[in-house]
Amino acid sequence: MTIPVENASLTEVQEALAKGAISATDLARAYLARIDAYDKGGPALNSVREVNPEALAIAGKLDAVKPSARQPLAGVPILVKDNIATGDKQHTTAGSLALESAHARGDAPVIKRLRDAGAVILGKANLTEFANILAVGMPSGYSSLGGQVKNPYVPALLGEHDIPVVQPGGSSAGSAVAVAAGLCAAAIGTETSGSLLSPATQNGLVTVKPTVGLISRSGIIPISHSQDTAGPLTRTVRDSAILLNVLAAPDPHDPATRAQQRPHDYTAGLDKDGLKGARIGVPSDPDDPLNDPYYGKLPQRSKEVMAQAIKVLQDLGATIVRAAIPAIGWIGGPGTTMAVLNRNPLSPGKGNPGPSSVVFLYELKHDLNLYLRDWAVGAKVRTMADIIAFNQAQPDRCLRFGQDLFLASEATKGDLSELEYKSARAMDLMAARQRGLDAYMGQHKLDAVVFPGVAGAAIAAKPGYPSVQVPAGFISGAGDKDTPDYPLGLTFTGRAWSEHKLLRLAYAYEQATNMRKPPPGLPAL
Repeated sequence: MTIPVENASLTEVQEALAKGAISATDLARAYLARIDAYDKGGPALNSVREVNPEALAIAGKLDAVKPSARQPLAGVPILVKDNIATGDKQHTTAGSLALESAHARGDAPVIKRLRDAGAVILGKANLTEFANILAVGMPSGYSSLGGQVKNPYVPALLGEHDIPVVQPGGSSAGSAVAVAAGLCAAAIGTETSGSLLSPATQNGLVTVKPTVGLISRSGIIPISHSQDTAGPLTRTVRDSAILLNVLAAPDPHDPATRAQQRPHDYTAGLDKDGLKGARIGVPSDPDDPLNDPYYGKLPQRSKEVMAQAIKVLQDLGATIVRAAIPAIGWIGGPGTTMAVLNRNPLSPGKGNPGPSSVVFLYELKHDLNLYLRDWAVGAKVRTMADIIAFNQAQPDRCLRFGQDLFLASEATKGDLSELEYKSARAMDLMAARQRGLDAYMGQHKLDAVVFPGVAGAAIAAKPGYPSVQVPAGFISGAGDKDTPDYPLGLTFTGRAWSEHKLLRLAYAYEQATNMRKPPPGLPAL
């Protein structure tokens, strides 16, 4: 007896392993076969950058072990984003040719917790290079080492430069596409601002972008320690809760985890009636149309999906509060962005200044140099300056979209001593947290705020607040191009450490709607 791995939830995989319906080895082989058929062959989705050469051996050792309270993931194949350190035969590269030979000195705590729970690390997922902090206007899912990840719902590429017609979502594109396409039981991605929520909405998945500090940041190739976090990408809300149980733990080397608050079991609060009595903010006030960046500019079909989703929330017993978020929350505080000249040869905005986060650019040099010093083994480069020089020496291979953001970051001192950095971080918190979400949720006594897809990522990410996304429906079209249908998600956002509440709300919505449909053209083998 086997299970339909092409669309099986993590929960179903656990149950099949526990019952002996399939062995860990056969399960790993089934996913590896799908990787060969659909990621390397067929539509060539290109979501898996490297298969773990030890995956089958690890699975073999787990054939006699059943999922249990102590090892809930025993025998479960998981893919991880290729910016998370694994102390094994796999490389940890962030998709950069400069790190092609790089290994890690050990497992990141995220990986250690997965292994301790019995997971089989199936391989490394492709990503937007350096989690999309290398160049202005780089398409999501592209890396110089791994190439372009394709959206499984709309895998077409456009023109001579092979840009996706519909983006796979960034920067955890490979992690999300692999789950959507049935290439693993679940995957781990990372987010600084939108890199879990974006691929989740584009691929019809559930994700939890956790409170910064719920999951250890150690051993993850960084952008910004103020906002970076890992998180799960799964087919169901329960699956994400199961992974959160495994991943959420203090780390003595990560000071953000010292303030951690979590329940014993994130699955315990899941309830199909979980929306009854909840107060849900919809930041779209008909009386204030100019202050509506989230819903006001949506295409018509997206508006229809969101209108139906909000109606479902109301039908399930939630009180809907329609009110605009204070404009400073999404505009940002003074001095929080800086202009970077766009030299990207393939960007429509080439030659124009593009806004970038001051906090990202200043923390990037500081944090990346620490990772290269403390975690990278066997790399040809030891600093950000080395990476820039490596790329400049091989522009045809490394600089298809340029490296303008790296150049801007390298121009900082790298020690976070600058007043403009300290001011920008304080202004981010003032605008997005105190005067933004805190003021909004407090004034209206909200349990959560709902956003379409990735739209609310930045206002939640700046203060390190959590979001949970669940599939809400399907849309079509990209710019002036007609496309097949692809997914759109509904995101629930709340204050720090409210993941359990957001999961409960998202679960109730999911159970009432069941909007996720797997991508077409990727049948069982």
